[in-house]
Amino acid sequence: MPELDGRIALVTGGSRGIGAAICAELGAAGATVVVNYVRDESAAAAVSARVRDAGGRTEAVQGDVSTAEGAAALVSRVESEVGPIDILVNNAGITRDDLIMRLSEDDWRMVIDTNLGGAFFTCRALSRPMLKRRAGAIVNISSIVGVHGNAGQTNYAASKAGLIGLTKSLAKELGGRGIRVNAIAPGYIATELTDALPEEARTAILGNTPLGRLGEPDDVARAVRFLVSDAAGFITGDVLAVDGGLGI
Repeated sequence: MPELDGRIALVTGGSRGIGAAICAELGAAGATVVVNYVRDESAAAAVSARVRDAGGRTEAVQGDVSTAEGAAALVSRVESEVGPIDILVNNAGITRDDLIMRLSEDDWRMVIDTNLGGAFFTCRALSRPMLKRRAGAIVNISSIVGVHGNAGQTNYAASKAGLIGLTKSLAKELGGRGIRVNAIAPGYIATELTDALPEEARTAILGNTPLGRLGEPDDVARAVRFLVSDAAGFITGDVLAVDGGLGI
């Protein structure tokens, strides 16, 4: 029997890239997967179809987690229409890169509100139901940039570093009720964002990655599947680097 059979998983930002791979992986593990999206309904529908084709159960649900109201409405809708959420994956994220001397306040706030605020608002909205049920698994998708920093990404790095602090604090706060909270710090993953990298930057990244390749979204998705499963039942507050050794 698939290890997540009977569980309901909410994946924010699930309509593309790493989020889409996570939805497919959790569906293959037996979970009912809620594919959250903000604007691209057709992309979310395509991810849902991918989950169904693999034999999984799924729903696509619109919701903007970058606001407290949007996150609370999303959690409430899923809990009432789909069922109690057992697994939360905070994957929603954006980039607005620039050197700090040119970085606008709007680009700073937008990245912080989406990447860090979205995870905070969603965790806060779901904390009470999970505490009542005395069970749950949360995975926050951080980044190796949140561990080591990166020039031209002060807003993104700050948001992803904040996710690590959020993860560790929530692990201490919620662990007594059986709720586990972990983070994953992906390295450079082959998605639309890395497709836009100049060849010189791509060559430099590969040269600094011991495994000598970019990661695939499935590499991150398999790590998420492990962390939310019972096989990781004694793991909480951890940050798992899925980076090909880039952070060594």
